[in-house]
Amino acid sequence: MLIDTHTHLYSDAFVEDRDAMMQRAFDEGVQHFYLPAIDAEHTQSMYDLKAAYPNNIHLMMGLHPTSVKENYKEELAHVAKQFEENNFIAVGEIGIDLYWDKSTLGIQQDAFRNQIALAKKYKLPIVIHCRDAFDEVFEVLETEKSDDLFGIFHCFTGNIGQAKLAISLNMKLGIGGVVTFKNGKIDQFLNQIPLQHIVLETDSPYLAPVPFRGKRNESSYISLICKKVAEVYDISEEEVAKQTTKNAFDVFGNLTDV
Repeated sequence: MLIDTHTHLYSDAFVEDRDAMMQRAFDEGVQHFYLPAIDAEHTQSMYDLKAAYPNNIHLMMGLHPTSVKENYKEELAHVAKQFEENNFIAVGEIGIDLYWDKSTLGIQQDAFRNQIALAKKYKLPIVIHCRDAFDEVFEVLETEKSDDLFGIFHCFTGNIGQAKLAISLNMKLGIGGVVTFKNGKIDQFLNQIPLQHIVLETDSPYLAPVPFRGKRNESSYISLICKKVAEVYDISEEEVAKQTTKNAFDVFGNLTDV
């Protein structure tokens, strides 16, 4: 069994062939799909997809850092309301993104801390988005760290030092299509990280692995990521699938409860 711990299946990129795409993933052995939230505009489409695949789709709730704008407090109120009314598997994806807009750093940090508080309140993991912001994300995590703060560093693209720091802060590393890129770099040190700290993800429709780089990504491609990780660790794909599935369950708990 394979698990896609981060996939935007509700994206408009799948509007033409969503059911066929899901079947391709099932055919590759992918049984569970974790869907991170973006903002209020996408909430209903997430609920609709959960209704269509109740045993396979597992929802997070949160405000994506690139959606932290002037109205972010309204968006955070929406997130809080969803937690009052529904069950979720995690708080995510949350964090800091300075690739697109550095001017919002202050409110991104505020939104990040606010949602970490939600995770602690509901005893849920967090799923972190970090782009061009490792120092800023770690600064928040260091001040908020506690035994009840844990989760996944989604789409990890840092160096080995940053990987070890993330792990020391109770985070698993989300490994996706970047591990197959020639310039991705993480394949150069990943095997120095014990496999129990790794989970697999696609981040579809983004970051498709080789040989589909630059094209639409989809959850069935998790098998290609698994294959590359197996090569990096010099173990079988079955071993990678078994351990990373266990790791996902360790973070998210019993999926059948949600």
